[in-house]
Amino acid sequence: MKNITVHELISRLQQNLELECKGGEHGSHRTIRSTSKKNPAQTSLIGHLNVIHPNQIQVLGPTELAYLEQLGNNSRHDIFQQLFSDIHTIMVIVAEGAAIPPEFMRLADTNNIPLFHCHVSTHEVITHFQYLMGSVLAETLVIHGVFMEVLGTGILLTGESGIGKSELALDLVSRGHRLIADDAPEFSKIAPDIINGTCPPLLKEFLEVRGLGILNVRSIFGDSAIRTSKYLRLIISLENLSDEQLRKIDRLRGNKKNRKVLGINIPEMTLPVAPGRNLAVAVETAVRNHSLLKKGYDAAEDFIHRQNNLVQKSLI
Repeated sequence: MKNITVHELISRLQQNLELECKGGEHGSHRTIRSTSKKNPAQTSLIGHLNVIHPNQIQVLGPTELAYLEQLGNNSRHDIFQQLFSDIHTIMVIVAEGAAIPPEFMRLADTNNIPLFHCHVSTHEVITHFQYLMGSVLAETLVIHGVFMEVLGTGILLTGESGIGKSELALDLVSRGHRLIADDAPEFSKIAPDIINGTCPPLLKEFLEVRGLGILNVRSIFGDSAIRTSKYLRLIISLENLSDEQLRKIDRLRGNKKNRKVLGINIPEMTLPVAPGRNLAVAVETAVRNHSLLKKGYDAAEDFIHRQNNLVQKSLI
């Protein structure tokens, strides 16, 4: 399970939100935890004041504070105690420049619950936090291969060790495409239908090519040869196929299927490796054809349609 501390989170958002600590400073080490699918009662990391299913980060604005103010003393006291409960709450944020009740500051210090104040809207606070935590706490997966941007599309080159993935990547970089990660790209699900791929810090800019060793792609090809992240849209699997396996490949549509990555179907195609094949051109063409398929044009269907028309005319 992933987590991030309050201090780390605030330091990343300080510039955009100008958050000011008003209490509970000793709780900055507290961690925001990624939510568990087994506990649907705690599905939200952050949100407006919620005492039924408490958020780990509770955000209050003038509306929420006005609601608390009109409650009876006992009810208000109970909610205040629950809001700053060590069991549920990691942090409390009062937004839109609203005045902070003195009781908030006392409870924040007593229970070491960080209390922050800012002048931006509650919606903006929640949006910034959700976007950052969605990236930091997202479920991740490492897939062996080379992740690249080819013609603006994020593609993952996979295949057995030594099959030529890095050599192909080097060829693609020399043709103007961009390297994201070699050997161990990290993928995370940042939206219901989006997988984002990045490179571990240790491997950034480096590409291992057998016979050449470790290469710094940025130093050799310049800044334009590197990209930090990209959405995964296509997987190309390099394979050494026997003559029998080659004969089994669909001559019209190739060898295509879907591969599940973090629960999302990603198109995958097999590209046979053979001496003399220009794999870089084949990869570029595969990406272009994938783009056409996404736009609704299928060359195989077009060919079949033309063939059927020709047969029909010959029968007339």
